[in-house]
Amino acid sequence: MSFDKVSQRIDSYRNEMIDLQVKLAAIPAIAPASGGEGEAKKAEFLVKFLEANGLQDIEVIKAPDHDTPAGYRPNILAYYRGRSSARTIWIMSHTDVVPPGELSLWSGDPFKPWVEGGKIYGRGVEDNQQDLVASIFAVKAFRDLGLKPTFDVGLALVADEETGSEKGIGYVLKHSKAFRKNDLILVPDAGNEDGTMIEIAEKSILWLKFKTLGKQTHGSMPERGINAFKAASFLAVELNKLYEMFPLNDPVFDPPISTFEPTKKDGNVPNINTIPGEDVFYMDSRILPQYKVEDVQARIRDAAASIEAKFKVKITIEEQQNAPAAPPTSPKAAVVAALEKAIKAVYGKDGKPMGIGGGTVAALFRREGFEAACWSRLDETAHQPNEYSIIDNMVGDAKVFAHIFLQE
Repeated sequence: MSFDKVSQRIDSYRNEMIDLQVKLAAIPAIAPASGGEGEAKKAEFLVKFLEANGLQDIEVIKAPDHDTPAGYRPNILAYYRGRSSARTIWIMSHTDVVPPGELSLWSGDPFKPWVEGGKIYGRGVEDNQQDLVASIFAVKAFRDLGLKPTFDVGLALVADEETGSEKGIGYVLKHSKAFRKNDLILVPDAGNEDGTMIEIAEKSILWLKFKTLGKQTHGSMPERGINAFKAASFLAVELNKLYEMFPLNDPVFDPPISTFEPTKKDGNVPNINTIPGEDVFYMDSRILPQYKVEDVQARIRDAAASIEAKFKVKITIEEQQNAPAAPPTSPKAAVVAALEKAIKAVYGKDGKPMGIGGGTVAALFRREGFEAACWSRLDETAHQPNEYSIIDNMVGDAKVFAHIFLQE
C-alpha cells in the first residue's frame, strides 16, 4: 500500500485529532511539585482511547509518588505489532503539562481549549499533546487500513517530563527492558517552525549564583566600606573572558559557541546613598560538549579568587543547575536517516541534524547509550500564555511518523 493512501487516511482524521486534543487539554496533568495532582486521570483516559483504537498490548509502569492522590505517576507503553519485531520504532511523548501561569494573560480558560484560525489554544496543546495525538493517529491509520508497519511501533506516553523525568522516562529506563539499542527512538519535544531541525546534541548547562560580601557604608564615604556591587561588577566583566578561554566553534550548534552570560540580578540596598555590603547575581552558561563542566568551573573559581584579592571581598558560588551534556546522537544514526526521508516526503524540505543550547528528555536515552533524536514541527509556544498548536502541524507530524513506520 502506498504512503499516499496512509497520508489521505490521516487527513480524514483531522476533526478527530482536534477532538482528542480538546479532551486531553481539559484534563490538567500538572506535577505535584508544581501544585497539581499528576497525570493519573489523563493516563486512564488515554489507555481507554488506545485500546479502542488498535493498541491492545499496553503496559502502565507506575512510579511511586505519595504526593499525588493516585500514589503513583503513570507511564504508558503501548505497542502496534509490525511485520518484524527485530526493532521497535518508538515515539516518546509526555502527558504532563506546566501550570498555566498568570490567567489574565490568557484569552480564554487554558483548560477549556478553543479552536481559532487553524490553531488549538490551551495549556499543553503544543507541549506535548500535538505529537502525542499525532503518534496515536499515525498508528490508527495503519490499524484502519489493515496495514502492518515494517517493524513494531511503540508509543511511550510518559509522566514527569516537566519536572525532571525521575518518575517518567528515567523511571521506565531503570525498571523496564522495553528499549533496545537497535530501536529507533524519536522524541517529538523540540523543533522549529519549518520542521527541518533534527535535534541530535545538547550543550552542558551550568547555572551559578554569585554572592559577593563586602562592607556596607554611606555613599559619601566609600573608603570606610567595601563596595560589594562594584566588586561583583568587575567579576561579571572578568567572567566574560570565558569566551576566550573556551573558544571552540561547532557548526552543529546554533549558536555554534559556548555562551557565558550574566542574567538575573538580586536587589541589594533600597536607597541610592548607601554602598552595598552584599550583592548577588547569576550566570547562565551553555557549554559545548567538547569541554568538561569541571574545567569551566575551575576557571570561574580562579576569576572569583582574583576579584576577592583585588577588592578584599568574599565571594561564594552556588550551583543552581549543573547538567553535563549527554553523548550526542550521530548525524548518521538510523533514526536521523529515517527522519530525513520522512521530512522530505511530507514537508518537501531537507532535515538538518543540529545541536541546541537547552536540554531535552532525549538526554536520558543518550546517557544510557541509545541513539535518540528530537523532532517535531513547532511554533514554539510552549509554557507561554495562549499556548497553541497549529492543526496542520499536528496532521503533518502524524504523516512523518507514518512514513517512518513504512520504511525498510
